[in-house]
Amino acid sequence: MAEDYLKKELRVIYLLSFGFSLVLGVGFFLLTSLTGDYNILTRYGGASWVFLLALIIALPTVTPVMKRKYRG
Repeated sequence: MAEDYLKKELRVIYLLSFGFSLVLGVGFFLLTSLTGDYNILTRYGGASWVFLLALIIALPTVTPVMKRKYRG
């Protein structure tokens, strides 16, 4: 029973971190598409770099917050 609870907790943490990173990556792509004269490789490369960095920052940040919320 505790393993199911832990799996649910981890799933929520991963989804929140991934969603946050995806929003930032897509936002970067849209921002560079609408405001600048950048080629497609630069836009995709920058968006993937922003996504990766945001994921690296979000996972250790979101994890303790969500653990406190779930475990009280």
